[in-house]
This record gives sequence, structure tokens and C-alpha cells, in this order.
Amino acid sequence: MMTDPSASQSPFHLAVKSTFAWPVAKRSLVIALIVGTLLNLLNQGDFLLAGSAINWLKVALTYCVPFFVSSYGAFSAFRASASKEV
Repeated sequence: MMTDPSASQSPFHLAVKSTFAWPVAKRSLVIALIVGTLLNLLNQGDFLLAGSAINWLKVALTYCVPFFVSSYGAFSAFRASASKEV
């Protein structure tokens, strides 16, 4: 008889594992690229057009925020789903 290895894992662990699976992480990366680019253009577009110095830390963080928001949304959905199954 085969047992389901995920049956012994907590809903939290299953949600984390599902959140960082490649298809979900890939979707979060795409969202981060699109939203991060738009936000960077809004926030630093005048510096880009003027040829002024760009704050690269802000650029990086502007891409990180939508990635983490998207990932957290996926995590929350997976956690709620896993909790209902237990």
C-alpha cells in the first residue's frame, strides 16, 4: 500500500512547498517584471529621461515588492486550501 507523503506534512509546510514550486514562482516573477517595470517608470521615469543618477536600491526593491506580494497571495491560497483538506 502506498501512502501519500504529503499526508504527514502540515498545511503550512504544504503551502510553502507549493508557493516555491517553479510554475508558481515563475508566475510571481512575471508579475514582478511587469508591475516592477511600470512602478519604476512611474517613480524614476523623470530621472531616466533626464539622464540623472538612478537609485539602484529603489529599483531592486520595486521589483521585489510585487514578487513577494504575488508569492504571499499564492501562499495564502495554498494554505487555506491545505487547511480545508486536513
